[in-house]
Amino acid sequence: MAGVKRGARRTQPPAPTHVSRRNAECSRAELDETDRRIVNNLQGGFPICEWPFLEAARTLGLDERELIERIDKLLQAGVLTRFGPLFNADRLGGANILAAMSLPDNDFDRVAAFVNAQPEIAHNYRRGHTLNLWFVGAAETPDKVESAFQYIESVTNYPIYRFPKEREFFVELKLQA
Repeated sequence: MAGVKRGARRTQPPAPTHVSRRNAECSRAELDETDRRIVNNLQGGFPICEWPFLEAARTLGLDERELIERIDKLLQAGVLTRFGPLFNADRLGGANILAAMSLPDNDFDRVAAFVNAQPEIAHNYRRGHTLNLWFVGAAETPDKVESAFQYIESVTNYPIYRFPKEREFFVELKLQA
């Protein structure tokens, strides 16, 4: 999900967005067989080498430029929400904390966009529950995650419920396109 670069100036929550309409459009997106192969084959592994897109393209029977253009198209269409590595902040000496908020429907999109714009927020998603916005805060230290949470609370006026990790489970989620 999109965010601001580290060190960027923080801003007030944006005006309401049309996230729900965009997601509905994305769910209707038609993928051709090549797009499906890209999505299905690049989950859970990407070459680590001098020319990773070239190597990945070769395994898919594509040229490098076509692969990059197709990934960009999938991101622009909202079929993919992000393309990049997923780091375990704990193992790198940092911290990540699962968190949730309870937001009214009429303010959900605005607050979700603001939360997502913070550089310490890895991703967020909506749930059909009293705690309807879930996200992960990740930073170099637990204090930086807590500072980000406090900032979000101070600007939005909604509390954040923190769920620090007690045990780790590995669930390899791969979605078929």
